[in-house]
Amino acid sequence: MFLIDRLLSHGAIRKAIWKNWYPWLTAKTKRDGVTFLNYAYETDPPMGIPLAPGDESDRACIQLYHHVATQADLTGKKVLEISCGHGGGASYLARTLGPAEYVGLDLNPIGIKFCKNHHKVEGLRFVKGDAENLPFPDASFDAVINVEASHCYPDFPKFLSEAARVLVPGGHFLYADFRFADACPKWEEDLGNAPFRQTAFKDISRDVLRGMAINSARSTSLLEKNLPKFFKRLGREFAGVEGSRIYDDLANGRISYRSYCFRKS
Repeated sequence: MFLIDRLLSHGAIRKAIWKNWYPWLTAKTKRDGVTFLNYAYETDPPMGIPLAPGDESDRACIQLYHHVATQADLTGKKVLEISCGHGGGASYLARTLGPAEYVGLDLNPIGIKFCKNHHKVEGLRFVKGDAENLPFPDASFDAVINVEASHCYPDFPKFLSEAARVLVPGGHFLYADFRFADACPKWEEDLGNAPFRQTAFKDISRDVLRGMAINSARSTSLLEKNLPKFFKRLGREFAGVEGSRIYDDLANGRISYRSYCFRKS
C-alpha cells in the first residue's frame, strides 16, 4: 500500500487513478445493485432512524448521509450532491427530506448511467461533471452536499471555491470526509480559507468505525464475488473492512473522519 499512497500524493496521478477505478468498480458491482460506495455510520446507542423496508439493508451507509444532510433543513430547497457515486444517498435524501430538486453529479459516466437507470424518484436527476469545474451557473443551489469524496480531488481549494460559487448567499455546505493525521492541518487551513462560516463540526471517527464493522461481512462477500484476486487487497482497503489498514488506522487515530456544516458568507 506504500506505493499506492505515494501515487495518490500526486494530484494528476490521483485523479487518473480514481477516474478509471470508479467506472471499473461500477461495471463489476452493478449487477448486485450496489448503490452506496461510502463508508457507514452508527452511534452508541444505535441511531435507529425509521427506514422503508427496501432501505434497511443499507442502513449503516444511509445513516452517514442522514447525519450529514440533516445538519440543515432541506425542505423545499434546491440541492446539489457533488460526487454522488451510485446514487443511494441521493435517492434516500430526495425521498425523505423533501427537497424541491436534488441533483447528483459525478465524474464516472458509467456510474451516472447506473444512477439514471436505478433511481426513479420525483425531483431527482443525475449529471456527469467534475467537482472542480461544476457545470452550473453561480448561485444555483440552496445546499451542496459532499460525502467522503474530497480526498480524491487533486485541487481541494478549487473544489471548495466551486462549491461556494454555486451556492446562494447563506446557502449550506454539508460535508464529511477523512484525512490522515499529518494532512489534517492543511485540511483545516483550506477549510478556514474558503468563503464559508462553520456552524457545526463533529469528529465522527468512532461512529464511522462502528458502521464499517456492521458492513464488513457484506462488503467482504461482494469483494470476493466481484474482484479478481490481484485487486482484492485494494478492494479491502477501499471498502474499509475489518482488518484492513484503513480500518485499523481509523481505530488507532491515524485517520480522522469529520463532519461539518458551513454557510456561505
